[in-house]
Amino acid sequence: MRPTVRRRPPALLLLIAACAHPPDPGRHAHHGHHHRFEDAQRWARVFEDPSRDGWQLPEEVLAALKLNPDSKVADIGSATGYFAVRLSRAVPSGKVYAVDIEPEMQRYLERRAQAEGLKNLVSILGTEDDPRLPEPVDLVLLVDTYHHLGRREGYFSSLRQKLRAGGRLAVIDFKKESPRGPPPEAKLAPEEVVSELSAAGYQLLEEHRFLPDQYFLVFR
Repeated sequence: MRPTVRRRPPALLLLIAACAHPPDPGRHAHHGHHHRFEDAQRWARVFEDPSRDGWQLPEEVLAALKLNPDSKVADIGSATGYFAVRLSRAVPSGKVYAVDIEPEMQRYLERRAQAEGLKNLVSILGTEDDPRLPEPVDLVLLVDTYHHLGRREGYFSSLRQKLRAGGRLAVIDFKKESPRGPPPEAKLAPEEVVSELSAAGYQLLEEHRFLPDQYFLVFR
């Protein structure tokens, strides 16, 4: 079954871009909601729990991203590789750069890629300000990661240089009303994400509404 896609009419896209004001420095200069993920083995049992498939719907997400076999993708906040591994198999002649700022997570996924023979999956240790992508990509994906980032406008303004012509940025994160994810005060409404990314130079392209606990926004 194909996922339901709600395409915003061009006029509405322009209205969103026109109404999105740059974030107030005093409000958005702080760091995002940080949570350390140092024990990779323990977190693997959480992130890779088969029950997650029931609400994360990874196959539907991949279908909605419409990747080509040779696409180059960056998975920022890749953790133990829940999406990065699936992405690497979806782009057999492409490349997946899996980025995490936790050294133990980066090493865990590097070992996992070697064990599973995923030669097109490269595990990268990024920083809070720089994903350290070695080349421009066709798609940047952030799943449950956007709310962790601080200084988001600057981060995503710089990230535009790592998107190829026609490249896209996909953000999946928890809805405020969802019982999953971080505390309610740490969650961001999709309208906030659209506003912040519009200020950073992105335009909303698609909004997918098939995930029960998360919004799924695609920008260009």
